[in-house]
Amino acid sequence: MTDDTQAPESKLTTSKRKWAEQGKFLTGRPTRPESDRLPPGQHLVKNWPVLDLGQQPLVRTDTWRLDVTGAVENSLSLDWQAFDALPKSKKRSDMHCVTTWSRYDNSWEGVATHDLLDHIMPRPDATFVMLTSYDGYTTNLPLSDFASEEAILATHWEGEPLTRDHGGPVRLIVPHLYLWKSAKWINRIEFLTADQAGFWERNGYHMRGDPWAEERYSDN
Repeated sequence: MTDDTQAPESKLTTSKRKWAEQGKFLTGRPTRPESDRLPPGQHLVKNWPVLDLGQQPLVRTDTWRLDVTGAVENSLSLDWQAFDALPKSKKRSDMHCVTTWSRYDNSWEGVATHDLLDHIMPRPDATFVMLTSYDGYTTNLPLSDFASEEAILATHWEGEPLTRDHGGPVRLIVPHLYLWKSAKWINRIEFLTADQAGFWERNGYHMRGDPWAEERYSDN
Protein backbone atom coordinates (compact mmCIF):
# COMPACT_ATOMS: atom_id res chain seq x y z
CA MET A 1 0.00 0.00 0.00
CA THR A 2 1.44 3.36 -0.96
CA ASP A 3 -1.47 5.69 -0.17
CA ASP A 4 -2.22 5.85 3.55
CA THR A 5 -5.70 7.22 2.85
CA GLN A 6 -6.52 3.67 1.74
CA ALA A 7 -5.61 2.12 5.09
CA PRO A 8 -8.38 -0.17 6.35
CA GLU A 9 -10.98 1.44 8.60
CA SER A 10 -10.76 -0.40 11.92
CA LYS A 11 -13.05 0.09 14.90
CA LEU A 12 -10.20 1.81 16.75
CA THR A 13 -9.54 4.17 13.82
CA THR A 14 -13.21 5.21 13.77
CA SER A 15 -13.21 5.72 17.54
CA LYS A 16 -10.07 7.84 17.50
CA ARG A 17 -11.51 10.12 14.84
CA LYS A 18 -14.52 10.65 17.12
CA TRP A 19 -12.22 11.33 20.10
CA ALA A 20 -10.51 14.07 18.09
CA GLU A 21 -13.88 15.64 17.20
CA GLN A 22 -15.02 15.51 20.84
CA GLY A 23 -11.71 16.50 22.46
CA LYS A 24 -11.86 13.36 24.59
CA PHE A 25 -9.29 12.87 27.39
CA LEU A 26 -8.32 16.56 27.61
CA THR A 27 -7.82 17.69 31.21
CA GLY A 28 -7.05 21.37 30.72
CA ARG A 29 -3.84 21.02 32.75
CA PRO A 30 -1.06 21.57 30.18
CA THR A 31 1.82 21.76 32.64
CA ARG A 32 5.02 19.80 33.18
CA PRO A 33 6.18 19.85 36.80
CA GLU A 34 9.84 18.93 36.99
CA SER A 35 9.06 16.25 39.57
CA ASP A 36 6.26 14.63 37.57
CA ARG A 37 7.08 12.13 34.81
CA LEU A 38 3.44 11.49 34.02
CA PRO A 39 1.85 13.94 31.55
CA PRO A 40 -1.66 15.29 32.29
CA GLY A 41 -4.49 12.91 31.50
CA GLN A 42 -2.24 9.83 31.43
CA HIS A 43 -2.27 6.67 33.56
CA LEU A 44 0.49 4.12 34.06
CA VAL A 45 0.42 0.60 32.67
CA LYS A 46 2.88 -2.28 33.06
CA ASN A 47 2.05 -4.00 29.77
CA TRP A 48 2.51 -2.55 26.29
CA PRO A 49 -0.88 -2.17 24.56
CA VAL A 50 -1.00 -2.84 20.81
CA LEU A 51 -2.58 -0.19 18.56
CA ASP A 52 -2.49 -0.01 14.77
CA LEU A 53 -4.66 0.75 11.74
CA GLY A 54 -6.13 -2.73 11.62
CA GLN A 55 -3.32 -4.65 9.98
CA GLN A 56 0.18 -5.73 10.98
CA PRO A 57 2.41 -6.15 7.94
CA LEU A 58 4.80 -9.08 8.02
CA VAL A 59 8.18 -7.56 7.18
CA ARG A 60 11.15 -9.91 7.06
CA THR A 61 14.68 -8.62 7.47
CA ASP A 62 15.70 -10.22 4.16
CA THR A 63 13.20 -7.99 2.31
CA TRP A 64 13.15 -4.92 4.59
CA ARG A 65 14.48 -1.65 3.20
CA LEU A 66 14.71 1.91 4.50
CA ASP A 67 14.77 4.77 2.00
CA VAL A 68 15.94 8.18 3.22
CA THR A 69 15.10 10.93 0.73
CA GLY A 70 14.18 14.58 0.31
CA ALA A 71 16.12 17.65 1.43
CA VAL A 72 19.37 15.84 2.24
CA GLU A 73 22.89 15.88 0.87
CA ASN A 74 23.11 12.08 0.70
CA SER A 75 20.02 10.01 -0.01
CA LEU A 76 20.17 6.43 1.26
CA SER A 77 18.48 3.15 0.46
CA LEU A 78 19.48 0.68 3.16
CA ASP A 79 18.83 -3.04 3.24
CA TRP A 80 19.02 -4.84 6.56
CA GLN A 81 22.72 -5.60 6.28
CA ALA A 82 23.59 -1.95 5.58
CA PHE A 83 21.32 -0.70 8.36
CA ASP A 84 22.77 -3.23 10.80
CA ALA A 85 26.26 -1.92 10.01
CA LEU A 86 25.40 1.56 11.32
CA PRO A 87 26.57 2.48 14.86
CA LYS A 88 24.37 0.98 17.59
CA SER A 89 22.94 2.80 20.60
CA LYS A 90 20.96 1.94 23.70
CA LYS A 91 18.34 4.26 25.17
CA ARG A 92 16.03 4.14 28.17
CA SER A 93 12.86 6.22 28.09
CA ASP A 94 9.19 6.47 28.96
CA MET A 95 6.45 6.31 26.34
CA HIS A 96 3.08 8.03 26.28
CA CYS A 97 0.13 7.09 24.06
CA VAL A 98 -2.58 9.58 23.08
CA THR A 99 -5.15 6.98 24.27
CA THR A 100 -3.97 7.94 27.81
CA TRP A 101 -1.62 5.12 28.82
CA SER A 102 2.03 5.62 29.69
CA ARG A 103 4.79 3.12 30.41
CA TYR A 104 7.98 4.02 32.26
CA ASP A 105 11.58 2.88 31.77
CA ASN A 106 11.59 1.13 28.40
CA SER A 107 14.96 -0.14 27.19
CA TRP A 108 15.65 0.28 23.47
CA GLU A 109 18.45 -0.76 21.14
CA GLY A 110 18.95 0.37 17.57
CA VAL A 111 20.35 3.27 15.54
CA ALA A 112 20.17 6.71 17.11
CA THR A 113 18.66 9.27 14.77
CA HIS A 114 21.76 11.42 15.35
CA ASP A 115 23.91 8.73 13.73
CA LEU A 116 21.59 8.49 10.73
CA LEU A 117 21.68 12.28 10.35
CA ASP A 118 25.48 12.17 10.27
CA HIS A 119 25.27 9.97 7.18
CA ILE A 120 22.56 11.78 5.22
CA MET A 121 23.37 15.39 6.23
CA PRO A 122 20.05 17.31 6.03
CA ARG A 123 20.20 20.46 3.91
CA PRO A 124 19.89 23.82 5.70
CA ASP A 125 16.33 24.21 4.39
CA ALA A 126 15.17 20.86 5.84
CA THR A 127 12.82 21.58 8.74
CA PHE A 128 10.41 18.62 8.97
CA VAL A 129 10.36 14.87 8.50
CA MET A 130 7.66 12.61 7.06
CA LEU A 131 7.72 8.94 8.11
CA THR A 132 6.09 6.22 6.02
CA SER A 133 5.43 2.66 7.15
CA TYR A 134 4.91 -0.67 5.39
CA ASP A 135 1.17 -0.51 6.18
CA GLY A 136 0.84 2.86 4.42
CA TYR A 137 0.77 4.85 7.68
CA THR A 138 2.41 8.28 7.67
CA THR A 139 3.21 10.82 10.36
CA ASN A 140 5.10 14.11 10.41
CA LEU A 141 7.34 15.74 12.98
CA PRO A 142 9.76 18.67 13.19
CA LEU A 143 13.35 17.81 12.35
CA SER A 144 14.35 19.11 15.79
CA ASP A 145 12.17 16.42 17.40
CA PHE A 146 13.43 13.68 15.09
CA ALA A 147 16.99 14.72 15.98
CA SER A 148 16.41 14.74 19.74
CA GLU A 149 19.01 13.06 21.93
CA GLU A 150 16.68 10.22 22.97
CA ALA A 151 15.21 9.44 19.53
CA ILE A 152 16.13 6.04 18.11
CA LEU A 153 15.30 3.77 15.19
CA ALA A 154 14.63 0.84 17.47
CA THR A 155 15.19 -2.81 16.61
CA HIS A 156 15.04 -4.20 20.17
CA TRP A 157 12.89 -3.65 23.27
CA GLU A 158 13.89 -4.98 26.67
CA GLY A 159 16.75 -6.92 25.10
CA GLU A 160 14.63 -8.77 22.52
CA PRO A 161 13.98 -8.02 18.82
CA LEU A 162 10.88 -5.92 18.28
CA THR A 163 7.91 -8.14 17.59
CA ARG A 164 5.66 -7.71 14.56
CA ASP A 165 2.77 -6.26 16.60
CA HIS A 166 5.03 -3.57 18.08
CA GLY A 167 6.49 -2.50 14.74
CA GLY A 168 9.38 -4.84 14.11
CA PRO A 169 11.82 -5.10 12.57
CA VAL A 170 12.33 -1.30 12.91
CA ARG A 171 10.23 1.49 14.37
CA LEU A 172 10.99 5.03 15.42
CA ILE A 173 10.87 6.01 19.08
CA VAL A 174 10.63 9.73 19.95
CA PRO A 175 9.81 9.53 23.67
CA HIS A 176 8.96 13.18 24.31
CA LEU A 177 6.04 13.08 21.84
CA TYR A 178 2.85 11.01 21.86
CA LEU A 179 3.49 7.53 20.55
CA TRP A 180 1.56 7.95 17.28
CA LYS A 181 4.56 9.99 16.12
CA SER A 182 6.84 6.95 16.60
CA ALA A 183 5.91 5.12 13.42
CA LYS A 184 5.96 1.31 13.34
CA TRP A 185 7.28 -0.83 10.45
CA ILE A 186 9.16 2.16 9.09
CA ASN A 187 10.43 2.01 5.51
CA ARG A 188 10.81 5.63 4.42
CA ILE A 189 12.03 8.87 5.95
CA GLU A 190 11.55 12.00 3.83
CA PHE A 191 13.11 15.30 4.85
CA LEU A 192 10.85 18.25 4.02
CA THR A 193 11.25 22.00 3.67
CA ALA A 194 7.70 22.63 4.95
CA ASP A 195 5.35 20.76 7.26
CA GLN A 196 2.83 18.26 5.88
CA ALA A 197 0.12 16.36 7.73
CA GLY A 198 0.32 12.59 8.09
CA PHE A 199 -2.49 10.07 8.59
CA TRP A 200 -3.71 11.01 12.08
CA GLU A 201 -2.87 14.66 11.59
CA ARG A 202 -5.34 14.70 8.68
CA ASN A 203 -7.88 13.00 10.92
CA GLY A 204 -8.03 15.51 13.75
CA TYR A 205 -4.78 14.95 15.65
CA HIS A 206 -2.22 17.61 16.53
CA MET A 207 0.60 18.40 14.14
CA ARG A 208 3.24 17.99 16.89
CA GLY A 209 1.86 16.01 19.82
CA ASP A 210 3.60 17.15 23.02
CA PRO A 211 2.11 15.10 25.92
CA TRP A 212 2.88 17.73 28.57
CA ALA A 213 1.05 20.40 26.58
CA GLU A 214 -1.80 17.94 25.88
CA GLU A 215 -1.38 18.42 22.15
CA ARG A 216 -3.75 15.56 21.38
CA TYR A 217 -5.99 17.17 18.79
CA SER A 218 -5.69 19.76 16.04
CA ASP A 219 -7.85 22.37 17.77
CA ASN A 220 -5.94 22.10 21.04
